[in-house]
Amino acid sequence: MASKGDIEELDENQLTADSGELYLFQWLSNLERRLRDASTETLKETQSSVEATLLKVLIPSETYPSPGRPLRNLAARCLLVLYNRGESRSLFDTLRALLKPASDIKATDKDSTRIAALWTIGELMEAFGSQFMSFMAETATIAIKTLRSSASPHVRYHALTMLRKTLVSAKKALSDSLAKDIVKQMKNALTDKALPVQRAATAVLAIVYTPEDSVTLADVESIMNICVKSLENSDQVTTQSLAQLVGHMLAATQVERAVTVSEQSQKGKKEQEDFDISTPAHIAAENTKVLLMPGDMLSQISTQFNKAHSRKTRAGIFMFYVALLAKLGPAFVETNYSLLVGHLMTEIVSNPKNGATRYDKLFIRKLVGALLRELIAVRMLTEQGQIAAIQDLSSSYLKRWPALMPGQVAPSSGILTIALEEVAGLLQQLGNAPPPVQDAVSAPLMTLLTHPSHSVRVNASWTLRCFCYSTPLRLPKAMLAIAESLQRDIESLQSPAAPSDIGRRTLGHSYGLAALVAIVPHRPLYVSFDVSASVLDTATQLLKRVSDHDVHVAGVEVEVAWTLIASLMLLGPNFVRSHLPQLLVLWRNALPKPTAKDNVSGRSAAEWKFLLHVRESALGAILCFLLHNNQLTTLDVARRISSLLGNALSFSNVFLSQTIEEVSGPSVNEDTGPSLRTREASLRRRAYQCFSALGTSTLTDSVQSSLLQSVLTVFAGPEIDNISAMQASIASTSGSFTSIWQMTDGYAYGLTTLEISEDGVDESTPSESPRRGHSNSDSIEHSISALLRKPILGACEHDTLSLSMINPSEEENRPFNAPPPVSSVCDAAIELFSQLLPVQDLSTTLRTISHLIESNRSPKLDKNSGRRAAVMLNSVVAIVRTLRVSMISHHRQSKDILGHSQVTSALGAFLKDALVDGDPALRSASSEAIGRLANISGSSFLTSQTKVLVDYIVSNRDPQGRAGCALAFGSLYSHVGGLAAAPILKTTVNLLMSLSNDSHPLVHFWSLRALGHVINAASLAFAPFVSSTLGMLLKIYLSDTHEAEGGTLNNANIGGDLQAYPLVCYILDAIITILGPDIHDSPRTRTIVLDLVHEFSVEDDEPILVEAIRCIQHLLMFAPEHVDVPEIVNRFRKHLSSSRRCLKLAAIDALYQLVQKDALAMSRLGGDRLVEDLFGMLDGDPSIDGVRNVISSWLLQTAIHNPSAWIDLCQRIMLRINASQKVVNTANSLMDDEGQSLSASMSNDDTRQGNTAMVATSRWRTQLFALRCLHEICTLVARFGRREHLDIPFARTHGIPVNGLLVSRVPDLIKMAFTASAAYVTEIRLEGLVVLRDVIQVFCHAPDPDYPDALLLEQHQAPITAALTPAFSPDSTPEILSSAIDACAVFVGCGVVRDVSRMGRILKQLTTALGEVDESGNLTMGNFVDLSPNASGMLRVSILSAWARLEIASSEQTYLLDVIKPYRLILAPQWIACLRDYAVIRADSEFIHDASAVALDPSYASLGKVVLLPYYASSWATILQAVANAMNRSDQYISAAILGKEVGSVNGIDSAAEGTAPLFFPLFGLIYEALATSSPDTASRVDTVIACLGALKCLLNPRYSGKALLEPTIFKEFMSLSHRMAMTESAEILIHLITVLTSFAKDFGQYVPGSEINSGSQSNATILPDSVYAHCLKIFAYTLRHSRHNPGASSIQGDLSNITKMVSGSLSAFHLVASRTESAVREDVRGIGCMLYGELLKDETSEADLVTPTLPAFRSLLAVSCHPSVRERYGKLIHGLLSSCLLNVDEMRGREGLISSRKVKTNLLAAVLILTVIPPQVAVARDVVEHLFFLISQKLEEGDEMAIVAVHCAKTLTIAASGSELLRACVRLLLPALIQYVAKMVPRMDDGTVSEQQAISIDEVWKTFATLVSLAKDEQRSRLLSVLLPTTTLLLRPSQNPPSTIHSSGIAHLLSLAASSPTSFKEATTQLDPSVREVLEMSIRKAVEGTAAAVQQSMKPQISLRSF
Repeated sequence: MASKGDIEELDENQLTADSGELYLFQWLSNLERRLRDASTETLKETQSSVEATLLKVLIPSETYPSPGRPLRNLAARCLLVLYNRGESRSLFDTLRALLKPASDIKATDKDSTRIAALWTIGELMEAFGSQFMSFMAETATIAIKTLRSSASPHVRYHALTMLRKTLVSAKKALSDSLAKDIVKQMKNALTDKALPVQRAATAVLAIVYTPEDSVTLADVESIMNICVKSLENSDQVTTQSLAQLVGHMLAATQVERAVTVSEQSQKGKKEQEDFDISTPAHIAAENTKVLLMPGDMLSQISTQFNKAHSRKTRAGIFMFYVALLAKLGPAFVETNYSLLVGHLMTEIVSNPKNGATRYDKLFIRKLVGALLRELIAVRMLTEQGQIAAIQDLSSSYLKRWPALMPGQVAPSSGILTIALEEVAGLLQQLGNAPPPVQDAVSAPLMTLLTHPSHSVRVNASWTLRCFCYSTPLRLPKAMLAIAESLQRDIESLQSPAAPSDIGRRTLGHSYGLAALVAIVPHRPLYVSFDVSASVLDTATQLLKRVSDHDVHVAGVEVEVAWTLIASLMLLGPNFVRSHLPQLLVLWRNALPKPTAKDNVSGRSAAEWKFLLHVRESALGAILCFLLHNNQLTTLDVARRISSLLGNALSFSNVFLSQTIEEVSGPSVNEDTGPSLRTREASLRRRAYQCFSALGTSTLTDSVQSSLLQSVLTVFAGPEIDNISAMQASIASTSGSFTSIWQMTDGYAYGLTTLEISEDGVDESTPSESPRRGHSNSDSIEHSISALLRKPILGACEHDTLSLSMINPSEEENRPFNAPPPVSSVCDAAIELFSQLLPVQDLSTTLRTISHLIESNRSPKLDKNSGRRAAVMLNSVVAIVRTLRVSMISHHRQSKDILGHSQVTSALGAFLKDALVDGDPALRSASSEAIGRLANISGSSFLTSQTKVLVDYIVSNRDPQGRAGCALAFGSLYSHVGGLAAAPILKTTVNLLMSLSNDSHPLVHFWSLRALGHVINAASLAFAPFVSSTLGMLLKIYLSDTHEAEGGTLNNANIGGDLQAYPLVCYILDAIITILGPDIHDSPRTRTIVLDLVHEFSVEDDEPILVEAIRCIQHLLMFAPEHVDVPEIVNRFRKHLSSSRRCLKLAAIDALYQLVQKDALAMSRLGGDRLVEDLFGMLDGDPSIDGVRNVISSWLLQTAIHNPSAWIDLCQRIMLRINASQKVVNTANSLMDDEGQSLSASMSNDDTRQGNTAMVATSRWRTQLFALRCLHEICTLVARFGRREHLDIPFARTHGIPVNGLLVSRVPDLIKMAFTASAAYVTEIRLEGLVVLRDVIQVFCHAPDPDYPDALLLEQHQAPITAALTPAFSPDSTPEILSSAIDACAVFVGCGVVRDVSRMGRILKQLTTALGEVDESGNLTMGNFVDLSPNASGMLRVSILSAWARLEIASSEQTYLLDVIKPYRLILAPQWIACLRDYAVIRADSEFIHDASAVALDPSYASLGKVVLLPYYASSWATILQAVANAMNRSDQYISAAILGKEVGSVNGIDSAAEGTAPLFFPLFGLIYEALATSSPDTASRVDTVIACLGALKCLLNPRYSGKALLEPTIFKEFMSLSHRMAMTESAEILIHLITVLTSFAKDFGQYVPGSEINSGSQSNATILPDSVYAHCLKIFAYTLRHSRHNPGASSIQGDLSNITKMVSGSLSAFHLVASRTESAVREDVRGIGCMLYGELLKDETSEADLVTPTLPAFRSLLAVSCHPSVRERYGKLIHGLLSSCLLNVDEMRGREGLISSRKVKTNLLAAVLILTVIPPQVAVARDVVEHLFFLISQKLEEGDEMAIVAVHCAKTLTIAASGSELLRACVRLLLPALIQYVAKMVPRMDDGTVSEQQAISIDEVWKTFATLVSLAKDEQRSRLLSVLLPTTTLLLRPSQNPPSTIHSSGIAHLLSLAASSPTSFKEATTQLDPSVREVLEMSIRKAVEGTAAAVQQSMKPQISLRSF
């Protein structure tokens, strides 16, 4: 390649080769890069030659390849770069040259050249057209000519595209006549046969009508009419283009335009008034107006809608609404929301034509719903808008029923249903509804429960449920109100005077109540459980008296009762368990065996209806029971239920065998109730659903086979004799049948509504982004077009059980759309079939499959093609679902049975027929089935199937069949997997490649799709095909036929929805993932891949861009150095603001990857702006989840470096108000002075920031996320432990600028926490308290920068109090209260304020709360009146654990003792009671004592248990630790509580004789269980375990435990647990375990568990093998042995300080046992301890020093006195220990390193210690002692560290010598070495390099000297001194000023010697060398004078002599 700056010439010889196209493509890609990088000089030099070459490429001669899409795109871009950067003079000639081929209409064979010319002219004119206006007319004429004359849709499309681009820049140059001609031609083109031409024409028209005020009403109407005509035959892409045009035209009518005065004066008076009313005054004054009022503008669309007939056109017209509203923007929509809704309701929903059939009603409801929900509510309304929308819907619709005033008309049921659905959606979005919304909604919803229409009642219940779920404070009131109304209704049901609508009112109330009961498990703290008990009571009473009433009343009673029971099943096993026997009886009564008299005809239709209804309702309750009470479904219960289900089915069969005439005609009106047929279908559906929920394992074989028969008839039976007469008559006119998807009768011949999502790559992608490679339409467009393929529409009211079944905690829960019973019975049948078939034996399976296939081929279907299509689809769906089930759960079994050759051959042939049928649903389902079947069956099926498919493709040219086969290949390969399918890989790839080149869009689309599947499945096996595939991809990219607009007319019309390029890009992505890091190996492959990816990423089409972004993501992983990151970041940022959702999502994904890789680099590239944009996106469309991940990842990586910038970002969001807040601002009412001052300071901030912040509102979810970010920042800083962030003085001393640190933002953090805590939305308040707690915890020790002794948070006490106050206000919730109590405790306990009197309100909240806990009954928490028992129980636990935290902290913060002291009397019994309750709940005991602190009523106590368990579980360890602390302080209150006595009666020295304390076992049990279970969460677990051991230590005291632990089984368990802990836990825990066992041994040591406890035989003279001592000693010995690394055994983990503490603890335990036993046993114990310690002394495995810190404990073990009779043994032990120490030292001779020096050091110390401890009676051999002294002398000569140890040893031994003759005799041996040591210091004294350590050791030498002098006899002293004085003088430097520490300590030493033996001192000084004596005297004199002078100066002695 040429060097970087040069521009390479094109080598024409290479163009003729095979790879000519590839060469040209790469040359152009390279050229484009070079042109961008080249210098201007180079450009100008080469411009003419480059231009000529590019023209040759675009207008090729023989040798050049034809200019396909990538070549013309590249060439055009190169020209643009040339003219932008170089000279643009020659542009005129270039355009001229290009216009020639463009206008050449005759040359039809050169289409591609014409397209290239047209494209390039368009590109050049768009960029430079304003300079070349003269070309405008010419291009326009060419375009129009081409449009008229050319036959190729592709060329015509490009001609119009050129026209559009030219108009963009040169529109001014158009003559009027030409402009008119263009408009005329474009309008014709809108109805052109070729769809691409229509799309191009819409774009041209949008440009023609561009200044919006040029549009006239006539234009709007004519365009509107033409577009509506075109809709019928358009595809999705074209529909969108038409919609964009209509949207553009209609939006233009809203632009203000000037009005001439004459026009105004001509208006009639009336019009004038109208105009004034609707136009703001200032607009009227300027004489401007809009063309149409918003309402009239919308009517333009609705008029067309109501005229239109076909579903397709109507859905298309709805796309007009979408495009129009998107164009007008969110602000318009929000302002005109009520007008919009009003328009939809009056013009569309209420139009009689739109509600002719049930299907029409639902179709309209779905369309309007999609518009209101997915477009307006989710994407457009701000929170403020959502609140206004709810209020508007409520006042305009919900409150208008019933019509109270005369003349008022109540809205129709259709309108109400839509309004209710939308309110439900808005409530879910809003979260906690603010009071105005609550008031707007609560009353009308209650009223609407009694509406005559079933749909309205069910939807009102659903909306009520959403309301109470999001605003749970309303839940208890709503439940009570409905329950009371229901009670009243039930009572008036029987009375004859009851109003006629009483039945449906009762039903409505029961639906409402059931819907609310269903959310109780999700909001348990708000509801008292006695409600559920009373609901059950009501239901059972109703069932008992059904038989007394007539059919109509009884029907209502039955439904009400079973609906309620069904919803109660959701409360789960704890509630249901006690009622199960009663329920089984009720079910048995409702579902009896059918008897002979059921067969007798003669029942009226009403009776049959009732009988079917009873059974169906009871089955609904059974279904809920089975789904939510898994653990109660024992084998017995399952058998009973399955026989009842069987009864229900056989009853249904009996009914079907009768012929019963319905009274009403065939058309069933909604209000008369469901038809008999529907009732039967509902019953059957429920029975099938119950069987599915019950599972197959409990069913007998005969039941299973009869079920299979039964379900087959439903979904595949050819006879439809059980279908009403109307349906049959439709079926008979099957001549009119076109496609089953076109049916609109809501039944479609019994088609299933189960959808088989396309298999393969997309299972994981959320429904948001449609399938990969498809035209990625936005989700709303997707929803609308999907309706066209749904002949059966679902709705919530088809299945009232759905009110209870949906789980509300899943965020986006659309009320699930149950299909009508006649369809859902088919779904349930298929579902059950797919569960049953995989578990059958071979004969049954074969029989079933052949039956299924025969049904499909039945001659009866010939007359009924509709049923034939339905049966085929049902069968294939059933097979696919069966195979899915069998692959997941019955794989082994199905390999033998479903994989049997007889089964596969039958199924294979059947599936192949389905595969080549043209129906897309059949195609995708059957291809998946073939793939799964191949997976199950094995290789023979795989090869035969491959052969069948290949033969079909070879012999048939039918595109539908070929597409199916291609997809089947992809499915086969991806299901069988790369290894098993390896033999067919080559065939598959070759075949798919050749099919991919097919010009028919269907074929190449599905082949490419399948090829993508194959590549992903084959993975590395595909490597050999990579280069050929890349070649093919380029070929496809170059070929005209694969462009969406290319090919024949027919192909061009199909191609819009089946675009090839996104799939090409998808395959490219698959190739990149296969190449992975190997992409570096082949530069050729890499450049092709990079060029292709780059080319795709600059295309215009969104689906291609989305795929290209995915390619770039993979390139970033494998070849990041080839990706231009800054450039792609900019590109992604552009995508973020795109209006197309899929692009946004893809860009966010890619950004997430970049941020995760390197957030700091991203900060440099994107900076704060990008993060702000992301936060803005969260606000704009909160449903885009990826944004949060990007921000969180970014924050985690960068917050620690710059927390302040992140806080700024969050603060910007928190300072905006969220809408709920705006509506509420209750804050003022609950603020006090502190709060007022805080909010005042905040509003000042706002004004400082300009008024923008005041206006902007932010969604609460964004604010919540911002608060979570703040929480993250605090925890991050705390975790990294960067001190400067918490400590301003520290930061200043280190020169770190303060303003960026976290600590400088404390006021802001508290302010934000305050804003949040006073918010309205519960989640925000909770998160605000979390941030507040973070601030207190992180900064509680931060010093105040201005006052040295104060703490930073002291000055913030008032704002913190203010932020905590709102939590205690009446509108608070239990969770908030609990969190606030926690925060109060954290503040009181953190030590910021230590004076009880100054803690103010924070402490007061805690004490008041505690006062309430002490009283029985429910808490009221001051303002709360009606806390439910659960909330009360939860708060009780919170309060007690908050106080427990204070108790725990009091061991460090002693001031807390004063805080707690007054309340101990209350706390002790409450803590113990709380632990006991936890034990009771954990034990799940059948009986609950009345003494329980939380008084639970037994009938639903079990429910409360489940709710409270998590709260207890999270707090009990804290409370236990507090109890342990108090016991350690021997707090009498706690003792009394455990012993269960009054405080006065407990004596301090209670004997153990009384037996075990009443609460010993519950507490011991809890502790035991916690110690025995291992949980993964380490940090908190360690704390819990330590707390448990602390409490256990106190509990084991005999006064509590009595003799309980000596019970052999308990003792054995306890000991084995201790052993297990010793073996598995870390040292940190073992320290505490050893303490526990030590005290246990102390109290119970000599006992032997199980033997007669009081017998006095246990003496201290022996340790019995089973005694407590023996067991404890084993554990102590274990910890000692394993504290170091033993070969072959694990050592105990932990850090050094913990391990040493543990070793000391074990030694102390040995000491305790030794001191408690006598003579020989004592020596045994001591011997074991010393031996194990000896092992430690020998240890060489680690550098850690375990000995030095544990010597004191070792010493105490040695020091235990020894009995004279065993003194000899003691002596031996001592000798052995000493010898081993000295041996250990000797072994280290000649070795260096940390381990050896540690070993020498520790052994010397140990030896010295032994010598100093032993009593004088124990003799030690002199040799040993002398050897030790020799070693010490030797070590004095070694390095500094060793010498210091040796000095220390010498001193210790010298001091000990006074008590031992032997030592006294040997001490003199040390003198020479010590003197030498001092002498070695002289040179260091002279150059001043003495270290502090050495100074200390010299001081030790002086002390040793002094001791030696005192040991010497008088006559020897002067001799000794005459040696010691010169030695000391060596280190004196009297001339130094100030004197050094060594000098001073030497003088002090000398003076003390002089004082202690003056005569000897004098004698010695006289004998000194004169020079030495001079130094000595001078030093002493100076010191003495100095002292005297100092004494005179001040009476205080200034010199404190060290160590004397």
